[in-house]
Amino acid sequence: MRKINVRSWLAHTLVLFLIFVTATAIAANVRAQQTANDYVRQSLYVPVRDGTRIAVNIYLPASGGLAIRERRPVIFVFTPYRARFRNEKGEVIEEALSDQLALRSLLHAGYVVAVADIRGKGASFGARRGFQDRTEAQDGYDLIEWLARQPFATGSVGMIGCSYLGGTTFHTASTAPPSLKAVFIGASDLDKYAFVRNGGITAQFNTRPDEPASVDLASLPVDADPDGALLKKAVTQHAHNTPMAPLWYGMPYRDSVSALTGNPYWEEVGVYRYLDAIRKAGIATYFWGNWQDEPTAQVILGAANLDGKFLAGPGGHCSTPENFDFTGEVTRYFDHHLKGVANGIDQEPRATYWVRGLGGNKGGYVRSDQLPGVQSLPVPWFLSGSGDLSVGPGSEGRDAFTVDYDLPPAEYFAFWAKPMDSHGLSYTSSPLVEPITLIGSSIARLNLMSSDPQANLFVYLDMIAPNGEAEVIAFGRLNLAHRKVSEPPYDTLGQPWHSGLSSDIQGLKPDETAHVVITLTPVSLVVPKGARLRLTVAGADPRQRNLKAIQITPPPLITVVRGGSTASRIDLPFVK
Repeated sequence: MRKINVRSWLAHTLVLFLIFVTATAIAANVRAQQTANDYVRQSLYVPVRDGTRIAVNIYLPASGGLAIRERRPVIFVFTPYRARFRNEKGEVIEEALSDQLALRSLLHAGYVVAVADIRGKGASFGARRGFQDRTEAQDGYDLIEWLARQPFATGSVGMIGCSYLGGTTFHTASTAPPSLKAVFIGASDLDKYAFVRNGGITAQFNTRPDEPASVDLASLPVDADPDGALLKKAVTQHAHNTPMAPLWYGMPYRDSVSALTGNPYWEEVGVYRYLDAIRKAGIATYFWGNWQDEPTAQVILGAANLDGKFLAGPGGHCSTPENFDFTGEVTRYFDHHLKGVANGIDQEPRATYWVRGLGGNKGGYVRSDQLPGVQSLPVPWFLSGSGDLSVGPGSEGRDAFTVDYDLPPAEYFAFWAKPMDSHGLSYTSSPLVEPITLIGSSIARLNLMSSDPQANLFVYLDMIAPNGEAEVIAFGRLNLAHRKVSEPPYDTLGQPWHSGLSSDIQGLKPDETAHVVITLTPVSLVVPKGARLRLTVAGADPRQRNLKAIQITPPPLITVVRGGSTASRIDLPFVK
C-alpha cells in the first residue's frame, strides 16, 4: 500500500476547500460591491497550488447595476503595481477601469475583467522569489484555470499587459494553461539576460530601489477584509521579497548562479526556453511596443519567434499609440480569438507600425506582412578622419578618448538616451541631399583598443535636424569582454548575438585591436533632407544607476581604429 503524506494531503484538501468556498461565494453574490451601473466588482483571495492567497478583483459587465447572468470570456491582468489602491490624494485607482490597456473598453464590450496582484505585492500574500520566475508563472496558470471554471465564464481566457504586466502575460503563456486562448503582450522581453544585461551591462531597467511597505499598504483590502487585518498580514510577508537590483547586479553572466535564488536564474526567466509550449498550446500572440522604448527590440523578436502580430506606435514606454484605434484593435483581437467573431483581423497584414516623417508629414502607419526591418538593406556608413561619417570607405587612422564618468544625473525613469557627443568620440555626416528611410536595427562594427579589458562601450545614433537640434534615435551597449558573437538559440532576424556565458568571456591586451559588434535599438523614420546623422562612441551612460559602483579607476583610454579591410562602420537599415 502506498504511504500517504498526511501533511501534504491536508494542505491539498485545504486548498480545494478554499477554491470551492470562493467559487460558491461568487456564484451566490453577483451584486456584491456594486460601484457603477455598467459593472459589478468584487474582490477575494484565491489560493494557488501551494496555498498562497492571491488577491483577485473581478469586474462583471452589468446593466442597471445588476450583473449580466450570461457567461462571458475573461480578460486577465496580473500586476505588481496594485490592482486597486488609494493614491496620495485619497483617490481610488483601479487598473480595470483604465483604458491604457483597453480594459474599460473590454468591459464595455462584454468581457469579464479580472485583475490580480502577484504574490508578494499589493494585497496578495506570499513573497516573490526573484522576478517573473516560474513560481509567478505557475500562479498565473492556476488563476487562469480558476477563472475559467467560474459561473460567469465561458471557459475562454485572454491576457493583456505591458512592461511588467506584459512579462507576467508572456510567462503565464509559457506554462500553456488550457483555457488561455490569446495574449496581447506589450514591452516585454523574450530573453531577459539579453535585455536586462544587454552586452553584459546592467542598465537602468529593473534596478530601481524596492518600494517600502507603505506602497502595498495603500492597496484596498478584499471584500471579506473590511478592517484591513488580512492586508496588513499579507504585507508583512512581502518583507521576504527578493530585492530586484541586487538580483540583477549579482549575475554578470548568463550562466551565473544567483546567491539570492541558488540557481542559474537568467535561464529560468528566459521565455525563449518555453516557446515550444506556447506553440503547441496554440495560444494566439499579439506583440506591442513603441519606437522610443528600449524593449521594442525584444518585442520584435517575440513576434518573430511566435509568428505573432505586431504593433508599434511613435511614443515611449507603454504609451497608447497615437492616431491609432488601440482599444478597437485590442477588442477586435480578443473578439476573434475568445468569442469566435469573424471580423477579419486574422486576414489583415501581420504588422502595423508608425514611420516617423512618412510622406513628408509628422508620420503615419504602415501595414505589412513583414516585421519591420526584415526587408531593409544594410548600407555601411564609415568612420573617417576629422570626425566624418560617410558612405565611402573611411580614411585610415586612430581616434582616442578617455572615458568620462562626470556625467549629468539622469531622470529617475530615463527610458530613452540623450545625446552624448560631448562625452566621447563623434562622427557626423554631411547634410543629406535627399531623405532616407531607416527601418530596423543599425549595427555598429568597430575596431577598438582599450587600456582596460573590462571597459564598457555605449554607441548612439543621433539625428541632427537642419536647425541644429539633435536627438538620439537609437543606441546600444557592450562590455568589451562580452564581444564574442555566438550562435543564438532562437531567431534573432540575423542580428549578432552575444551569449554572455562565462566561457565566452574574452580578455584583451592593451596593444590588441578587438572587433566589436553592437546592435542598436530599432528605428522607424524618414530622415529628412538637410538633416545629418551622427555616431557617438562613449564609455559610460548616465542612465546606469550603479555608475559610481562600476566606475573604473583610472578611466580607460579607448581608441577607435579607422580604415583597413574591416573598417569601423555602422550598417544602417535602408528601405527604398
